[in-house]
Amino acid sequence: MEAIRRFFLFAGLLLVQVLVLNRIQLFHCATPLLYVYFAVIFPLGYPRWAALLWGFVMGLAVDVFFNTPGVAAASMTLVALLQPYLLPLFLPRDAEEQMATSAATLGWGKFMTLATILVLIYCIVFFSLEAFTFFNWLHWLECVGGSALLTLVLIATLETLRK
Repeated sequence: MEAIRRFFLFAGLLLVQVLVLNRIQLFHCATPLLYVYFAVIFPLGYPRWAALLWGFVMGLAVDVFFNTPGVAAASMTLVALLQPYLLPLFLPRDAEEQMATSAATLGWGKFMTLATILVLIYCIVFFSLEAFTFFNWLHWLECVGGSALLTLVLIATLETLRK
């Protein structure tokens, strides 16, 4: 049941990203990257190999539509790798083994801090690999900051709607 729910979340986030959010580009640099939310909400105790596989497949699917060969796959795999190590830093000591990662279980402050760290890591790696140069570092910084901010606003919106 969990795998089916995760697949529908995967498909939904991918479709929203491809059909709607890819067309949004503020100031020619800031694009909301909502699919990172998929890696942020892996529950505590989720198998690491499965998180890596899901992250890689999501990144690969995004790469197909973005025409960024391997950039999103590498970035999502890194975020999926780091999430299980960062999540326990925000949990209480007596947390359940399969505790869901959400604003309701962690609290808004801790959840948004975790999401901010993971989204910033994703954006830094994604835009660094995409540009592969720091010649125009101001544009790179605008892309990272703007995309991270837009993504975090959308993640907060989804968390308010999530039950």
